[in-house]
Amino acid sequence: QVRLVESGGGLVQAGGSLRLSCAASGSTTVISAMAWYRQAPGNQREFVASINRSGTTAYGFSVKGRFTISRDNAKNTVDLQMSSLKPEDTAVYYCWSYGYRDYWGQGTQVTVSS
Repeated sequence: QVRLVESGGGLVQAGGSLRLSCAASGSTTVISAMAWYRQAPGNQREFVASINRSGTTAYGFSVKGRFTISRDNAKNTVDLQMSSLKPEDTAVYYCWSYGYRDYWGQGTQVTVSS
């Protein structure tokens, strides 16, 4: 079992920055990929960014160039640095990892005011 705990959400003005962190605990040796997803009210959960153990990253179209995902394999953490935030980035952000099955965190709210 893997437990994921997100932190760092909050309220920020448009154009600002915010950094999210996700800490994994439990059977972390099985984790391969880690990622961030988000879900705004009334919308489906949307892919934001992912990173594998070797550091290869991928980004959703709407965040490319503004968000940066990073990972510390020794600390079992994955961070999401968000810059140039827009009101449409407002959502609950979820940490995800894959280790023979999907694991999800509880989510952290990010609100961007205009």
